[in-house]
Amino acid sequence: MLEWRVQEVIEELRPALQSDGGDVELVSVEDGVVTLQLTGACSGCPMSTMTLKMGIERAIMKSIPEITEVIAV
Repeated sequence: MLEWRVQEVIEELRPALQSDGGDVELVSVEDGVVTLQLTGACSGCPMSTMTLKMGIERAIMKSIPEITEVIAV
């Protein structure tokens, strides 16, 4: 149930993203790699890479050590 654990972390982060007009959707979890889709204001934001790597990826990897990378599509 790795996907469920990742979704729990995303739900904790979602209010911060939504407060800036964005959101994130879980696409898949395969072989330790989480694939996400940034939506709303996040999809076109120049800071989205930093949000993904320094915020979302860090939080997911801290909570779930089995995860090795988080990427956006």
